[in-house]
Amino acid sequence: MKSSFSSCIEKIIPFHEAKNVSQKVRSSQKIVFTNGVFDLVHKGHLTYLSQARDLGDVLWIGINSDSSVKRLKGPERPVNPEEDRALLLSCLSFVDYISVFSEDTPLELISQIAPHIHVKGGDYDLEALPETPLVRKLGGEVKILPFVPGFSSTDLIRRIRQKP
Repeated sequence: MKSSFSSCIEKIIPFHEAKNVSQKVRSSQKIVFTNGVFDLVHKGHLTYLSQARDLGDVLWIGINSDSSVKRLKGPERPVNPEEDRALLLSCLSFVDYISVFSEDTPLELISQIAPHIHVKGGDYDLEALPETPLVRKLGGEVKILPFVPGFSSTDLIRRIRQKP
């Protein structure tokens, strides 16, 4: 019998294996994909991810690599390394797969997975997303979920750093 921890680790799919895993899954199940930094997981993330999972059969999360987080968020981020972020999210029961990507946007990973639905939070503009044209070209759709007010990793980190 597998331990729960090893089951979590098995959900982490290396980038170079994403296409093969996706092809096996997508013929019989609807893949929902989302992406982000997820360096401090909070209630807003959990709400968002569970809502995303409800849109399909499989939830696949793309996590920005440490190098891409530094480019996007600055040299003091991420708070936690990519391996820890991937493992933490993979242990959530409603998450099926996790892959780390090194680009600033998940375009290459989306090309490999070809999700049926790509989900982003309410603070994004559907037509301004760089992923929207690719997802549509691959036959998928992009959905924006409602913003969960009061939860922002950037604000949380700022508040922690301001404390004496």
